[in-house]
Amino acid sequence: MSDIEKIKKLRQSTGAGFKDCNAALKESNGELEKAAEILRVKGIAKASKKMSRDAKEGVIVVSGDAKKTSLIEVNCETDFVAKNDDFIKFVKELSDINNECSSDLVKLNVTNMSNGKTVEDNLVALIAKIGEKITIGKASTLENSKCKNFIYQHSIIKDNVSKLGVVVSLETNENSDELNAFGKQLSMHIAASNPIALNSQDIDEDLIKKEQELIAEELKNSGKTDEIAKKISLGKINKFKEENSLMSQDWVMEPKKKVKDILNEINIPNLKIKDFKRIKIGD
Repeated sequence: MSDIEKIKKLRQSTGAGFKDCNAALKESNGELEKAAEILRVKGIAKASKKMSRDAKEGVIVVSGDAKKTSLIEVNCETDFVAKNDDFIKFVKELSDINNECSSDLVKLNVTNMSNGKTVEDNLVALIAKIGEKITIGKASTLENSKCKNFIYQHSIIKDNVSKLGVVVSLETNENSDELNAFGKQLSMHIAASNPIALNSQDIDEDLIKKEQELIAEELKNSGKTDEIAKKISLGKINKFKEENSLMSQDWVMEPKKKVKDILNEINIPNLKIKDFKRIKIGD
């Protein structure tokens, strides 16, 4: 095999550039396996140097079906890389694996991809090849045999790859046009309104405490009496809960009604919103 053929084969197997492959082959005295190992080690070194940088761009990828649906966030440094073909190919396969692993990121990282290498090794190789920090961010899976999942994606880059992804799970035994229309609208509502919990009692206590502290600071120098300040604070907290709980939010398609009102109006017995997930790049 000629040197050029060896370089070509090494490039195909590792994804490294011409110069790096040529240098690795010289260092390994023409042995392909040894050259591949040299490139792998150098790739890890390159990748580790990049991991201190910020990765605020990226994509959200959705995989699965109506019974089991998963979202995964993959971050990079620039929007240009988020549209790169190698990056897109990686995240699409990664998303399918994430759905199989039910968003268990520990299991995900050690799972083999189609090239026989683990997710972790492929990620390191991609960082070395592209030259940017790439990280796996949030991941979530909704699965319930009694439910039907609906998805919505905003700012789609390609196929199931976008900048924002929503999955909402509706508990029902029906499968009608009315249900499908509501599921689609509800997922769009969640994308636009960004609720943090299904009901007000589900909001994390730490978030409520933080909001109370912000309100107290706001009222500190208002000149209000303690009694009035306490009433204002209570009103603001109740409003915060209402605006951030899905069931009590104003319905985007008809703001005079709440989400819970629309749910009650739908002629589907025992229909329930079971759960939802929303992941957006930058949040």
